[in-house]
Amino acid sequence: MHAPLLARSRRTRRTPFTDRVTAAGVKAYTVYNHMLLPAVFRSVEEDYHHLKSAVQLWDVACERQIELRGPDAERLLQMTSPRDLSRMATDQCYYVPIVDVNGGMINDPIVLKLASDRFWVSIADSDLMYYYKGLAGGFGMDVLVSEPDISPLAIQGPKADILVERLFGRDIRETKFFRHKTITFQGQDMVIARSGWSRQIGFEIYVDGSQHGPALWDHIMEAGEDLDIRAGCPNGIERIEAGLLSYGNDVTLENTPFEADLGKYVQLDRVPTCRARAALLEKQQPERQLRAVEMSGEPLPACTEIWPLSTTDGRRAGHVGSAAYSPDFKTNIGIAMVEAAYWDAGTALVVHTPVGKRDVLVRAKYWI
Repeated sequence: MHAPLLARSRRTRRTPFTDRVTAAGVKAYTVYNHMLLPAVFRSVEEDYHHLKSAVQLWDVACERQIELRGPDAERLLQMTSPRDLSRMATDQCYYVPIVDVNGGMINDPIVLKLASDRFWVSIADSDLMYYYKGLAGGFGMDVLVSEPDISPLAIQGPKADILVERLFGRDIRETKFFRHKTITFQGQDMVIARSGWSRQIGFEIYVDGSQHGPALWDHIMEAGEDLDIRAGCPNGIERIEAGLLSYGNDVTLENTPFEADLGKYVQLDRVPTCRARAALLEKQQPERQLRAVEMSGEPLPACTEIWPLSTTDGRRAGHVGSAAYSPDFKTNIGIAMVEAAYWDAGTALVVHTPVGKRDVLVRAKYWI
């Protein structure tokens, strides 16, 4: 029996790097922001080991940019987030929970400040641009909301800094975490940030102009050949080890930033214009929250639906939203939304998976 295939069409957008990704032997895609996102090359486990030992080039063009430009750009952004943006420098990147008026999370993007009146919102998988367009129009704001032709390309892995210095110089290699600088390729200035959806050393190039994508891909791959560079992609094992959240899997509109354990990114005393401020003031003591969990037994299958959690005597305790087997830690690992009575480290629970019940241990922190 053949596995189902993804039927591709213009609705599922290609990226500037899709031809290169295909040539590199991609085995599976997912769809993210209506765009192709590579998911597997050799195998999830082999890709995982390589990511943690060498360097990979990721097509993450699906991390679409929403550009907010104009006198009201910061005002619009602050209306949608409980994180204080007033002290953000023009070379900074912020991880920013974006919420609706009830405090439910709509997205958890990285925001890049390019000028006092210009921001890029590098989004997770939801249609956030329409929210900004609606607010800007409804409040009569002086801001242009658009999706520019910007396609992120990530260099990730322990050898990423060596490769970046080779490509762009020592100054770029020494970029501080969540800061950005400018490089030039084929006469085009591009933003490069010290960031990425892994816990390895990472940089993300915001490729400005799709026409530059293939040549830049080739240039990077050639420069990294002796570093064992490969085409790669965000890895489901490594990101759970690192506690990197996946919007739609670990958190949804039903969750507040407090439930997502993102309270350190909420400054309600400094954001009077945030539309969710009143709602979030009443939700600062969540009844459930994300936790790292270990699950016993043989490697579990992919977590493609919620796995219920219960206490050992059968009471509801939450659910697992992401799971994988970690080869390095030799256990099943997961990110779970756990009820307050049971979220303390060391609490024993039970997870109900498609292959039966497994013992669960709530952890104090993630693995890496």
